[in-house]
Amino acid sequence: MIGHCVGAALRGVEAVLVRVEVDLAPGLPQFNIVGLAGKAVHEARVRVRSALDNAGYDLLGTRRVTANLAPADLPKEGTGYDLPLALAVLEAGGVIPEGASKGRVFAGELSLSGALKPVRGALPLADAARARGLGVVVPKQNGDEAAAVPGVEVRTATTLAEVVEFLRGTRELEAGKTSEFAPAPERSAPDLADVRGQQRARRALEIAAAGGHNLLLVGPPGSGKTMLAKRLPGLLPPMSFAESIETTRIHSVAGLTRRAGLVRARPFRAPHHSASDASLVGGGGVPRPGEVSLAHNGVLFLDELPEFRRTGLEGLRQPLEDRLVTVTRVRESLTYPASFQLVAAMNPCACGRGGAECECSALSQQRYRARLSAPLLDRIDLMVEVPRVPLSSLRAGGEGESSAVVRERVVAARALQSARFASTGGRSNAEIGPSELSRLVVIDEEGRALLELVGERLRLSARVYSRMLKVSRTIADLEGDEVIGRRHVSEALMYRCLDRG
Repeated sequence: MIGHCVGAALRGVEAVLVRVEVDLAPGLPQFNIVGLAGKAVHEARVRVRSALDNAGYDLLGTRRVTANLAPADLPKEGTGYDLPLALAVLEAGGVIPEGASKGRVFAGELSLSGALKPVRGALPLADAARARGLGVVVPKQNGDEAAAVPGVEVRTATTLAEVVEFLRGTRELEAGKTSEFAPAPERSAPDLADVRGQQRARRALEIAAAGGHNLLLVGPPGSGKTMLAKRLPGLLPPMSFAESIETTRIHSVAGLTRRAGLVRARPFRAPHHSASDASLVGGGGVPRPGEVSLAHNGVLFLDELPEFRRTGLEGLRQPLEDRLVTVTRVRESLTYPASFQLVAAMNPCACGRGGAECECSALSQQRYRARLSAPLLDRIDLMVEVPRVPLSSLRAGGEGESSAVVRERVVAARALQSARFASTGGRSNAEIGPSELSRLVVIDEEGRALLELVGERLRLSARVYSRMLKVSRTIADLEGDEVIGRRHVSEALMYRCLDRG
């Protein structure tokens, strides 16, 4: 007899339904899995056999088991096939009525005792099931995440025996709990009021938050670059439900949401400069999202930017431009979303001191700056010097504006942008495309003349020119001005310290 069940395979940030077929036949005890299964799927043979035995279902003692995962040309990875394999075996052995699992998608890792453990990709799985009009059965720890998808029936279980009893009609499974979406509390992010001094850097941080612009902080150690970067998420508008679903989908595929449910706070990812190219951009033997995708709808902070591998930094060029990253392998090509704000920090020179205290030769300084290519720097909108803070300014009192006050201005500017982009689907000035630039960015003659004059003197590329227009648009939005003027352009050009040498 042949048993059937439906599971799911992950492809990028999407799930594809997989039909699990199991044939039980007399013969030597064997358990074969076919259908382009990865190592973790092959190891399911041991987990399934032990879980069935310990749950009291003695089926495999003298039988040959053949399991097929269809479509057979689709790579299968992960431990989520344990539960569908076990249920298909039980249906083939007559323990579960034929067709009892029809209409549902199952996922779950089995322990040797038969307990269910959480798996990756519960949210994409529920979305794929909803598209086919199917329900979902997942481990209890994945219930909140799967239930976030509207229009899908989610059931949760803690053991294999509970699922079997449910399919035999002798018990009910607990439904996944859906709750009204609410962003993360504001108090969870560090406050900008903690930063002393650095007025220009604080202003640049506000502009970056208001327009979704990339930011580079240049200054000696201890000047507050990391402190400033960590406060950017607290200035950004709260996450919408759609953004939360997008972000959770990526984190779910990466296995970061087990027991956590929806991602409600904007991500802040800060990989070490020794990170590999695959961990930064995405990929690997079994492709997974990289840091650029895990920072989707949030902030990617790269401290000591010149110390990162050159190939890794150059890999940032596509996601910074297209807001997605494509990982190509021999058997498949996967695309991950990567709409993030880059905040990077670097020292002014190799010794870190800069200015009159610098001990580096001119050649050493040139080599240090040359670690960052011109195409990469062209994709950074704001470059700000962060000088050493006088010790007298570190005394208690005299704090600057809090994150809550700055966030009000940022949210107001973002509201203007949302109204402006209502027909194009954009969310911030940084996302304005070349075809929309002349229509959405209105600049007066004095402002354009200044931008062109300084652009020629500094030999700015066409890409930097368009980015300066977008930054000027953001500065005008913060002031509530519809037309970009000379003062907006002048301030935008102040934030190109590396172009000025």
